[in-house]
Amino acid sequence: MLIKNLGPQVERVWEDLRPTTKRLLAGALKSGNPLPPKTQSSAFNYDAHADWELSRLLEVLDERSHSRMSPVDKAEKSDAAELAETCARILEEQSGSAEVFIQLASRAIAQSNYDRLEKMADRLFERFSPAEIAEIVRQTDAPQIRAIAFETLAMLPVELIEPLLDDPLYMEIAASSLEQKAYEFDSDEARDLLDRFENGETPLGN
Repeated sequence: MLIKNLGPQVERVWEDLRPTTKRLLAGALKSGNPLPPKTQSSAFNYDAHADWELSRLLEVLDERSHSRMSPVDKAEKSDAAELAETCARILEEQSGSAEVFIQLASRAIAQSNYDRLEKMADRLFERFSPAEIAEIVRQTDAPQIRAIAFETLAMLPVELIEPLLDDPLYMEIAASSLEQKAYEFDSDEARDLLDRFENGETPLGN
């Protein structure tokens, strides 16, 4: 795969990647797995910068793979789609970012890949902090993504939702998730906390 054949925008983003991120992608492309074997993990550190780099690369690759091309560009379009899929798989396995989750979930919806979306919802519950889940609700207008995030919040223990009531950014989101937990999941604990919150008591009992 020649990056320069994928268009100037992709080439520019690729050139800005750190060597570690390029090696991560090369290893994932070669093995077919989102991450290299554990024996090589020390050489492939995943961090917030890698998160941002892969997200940006995925964005321009998706634009390239969906752009109009002549028949002679079919191979390049296929390469762009393959590299985009590799970026997406790594991000799905590693990212804990609200922005990246929205990007990936929007992509799955656009592809009508609801099995992938369901697996992403499972990872949301397993990996993301309550604040990042609430941030997904705050940042997206997509009903399906908001519903996934709200349902995930409602599945969390009440003590993990409670601190969000003390944050002006997430207060209403937390209250809505507690309402869902109280009445759809029949949680007395959530109902009690919601009652105290609606009565003006301090969320954390201070």
